[in-house]
Amino acid sequence: MKTLTVGIMSKEQYKQRTIDIAKGIYKPKANEPKVWFESIKSLAQVLSNENQHLLRVILENNPKSLKELEVLTGRAKSNLSRTLKTLSRYGIVELHKENNSLVPTVKAVDFKVEFGVAA
Repeated sequence: MKTLTVGIMSKEQYKQRTIDIAKGIYKPKANEPKVWFESIKSLAQVLSNENQHLLRVILENNPKSLKELEVLTGRAKSNLSRTLKTLSRYGIVELHKENNSLVPTVKAVDFKVEFGVAA
């Protein structure tokens, strides 16, 4: 498991950062976040108490399918699928196919958040 460093940056700032990187004006430092959220609120939605519980269930039970995870959590398969895809986009879980089943693996259990209020 790894510690995932995430950053908080507005869409406008992120867009400008991306442009600056593409133009060679800015070179990201090795220790900068690779994952960005638009706000603390959006980070809180992804790492909600419900989703933290889901991550713990996956870690403790190592489910071999979404059906098994559905039974363990009491959450609908469609809800789990949507949530896991979101968590996967942020590098928190990894999804892989195994025997025609989608199997989730937790990749990050600790989070470091970086942000500032100055422009």
